[in-house]
Amino acid sequence: MSETVSTDVLIVGAGPTGLYGAYYAGFRGLATVVVDVLPQAGGQVTAMYPEKEIRDVAALPAIRGRDFVAALLEQASAFAPAYLLGRQAVTLEHRDGEPVVTLDDGTVVHARAVVLTSGIGTPTPRPLECGEEWLGTGLSYFVVDPRAHTGRDVVIVGGGDSALDWADALEPIARSVTLVHRRAAFRGHAATLARVRAGRTRIHTDTHVTALDGDLAAGRLAKVTLRSRSGDETVLAADHVIAALGFISDLGPLRDWGLELRARSVAVDRSMRTNLPRVYAAGDLTDYEGKVRLMSVGFGEVATAMNHVAVDLDPGLTLFPGHSTDGV
Repeated sequence: MSETVSTDVLIVGAGPTGLYGAYYAGFRGLATVVVDVLPQAGGQVTAMYPEKEIRDVAALPAIRGRDFVAALLEQASAFAPAYLLGRQAVTLEHRDGEPVVTLDDGTVVHARAVVLTSGIGTPTPRPLECGEEWLGTGLSYFVVDPRAHTGRDVVIVGGGDSALDWADALEPIARSVTLVHRRAAFRGHAATLARVRAGRTRIHTDTHVTALDGDLAAGRLAKVTLRSRSGDETVLAADHVIAALGFISDLGPLRDWGLELRARSVAVDRSMRTNLPRVYAAGDLTDYEGKVRLMSVGFGEVATAMNHVAVDLDPGLTLFPGHSTDGV
């Protein structure tokens, strides 16, 4: 039986902009539900560079990606938003002037307003060219909990920041870490690459994965076969393969919602309103004249959106919310 959820605001997208939006909605006294297709909050920060230092957020000279997401979650937790993760917002309709969103698991969310903060769209992992049958057991595209790899043999496939970050992060706790990249040069941050090269991670370049083997019925991966550009094969012990090959982003079901689109972006006005009633958008998803796609800009946009949502839902409120220090 499908679940029905009612809330003041539904935020679609649990990246940094959406998480700050959850805080700001609570600050304006609005009950909030946050939906994201990814299995954990934090969007691409969590999925792609959780160990990378972020340096372009006001008042934070440098903060590790996962710590940044944890702080955003803690900030929002003061107002107890509900999270529906690993679920995709599929359809939107309006009933009595209010939006109703159905998720891919059948959950129906009745909201008085919707704020879209889904970044550059629904991220689909670039697939590994073999071993898809191991997905969810010996193969994954995300690292939800690094501790799950403690004492294990881990093979990481990729040459960008996320691959290097995970190699750097897992090396101290895994039994072994092997990094496999089909090219000679890495695209990731030079300092991270230097740390990985200086550690005990085994690196195979100009090499790709050709097979994953083990007891599939029991979900126990045992080995991975690699083939170099020259044709040499290497067989490695492996408990888990992390395919950190990046993502392909697309607006997905949002394309069919009737939103005014500009390529892969959603058009908004200065209040962050879309062309649909009580549907707003903020962050990298949006487009308007002079748009700058920065995380810090997204924070301002979602605060603007939530203040306008608050007034739309209760015209007796003022647009200016007051300061968070008022009454403290």
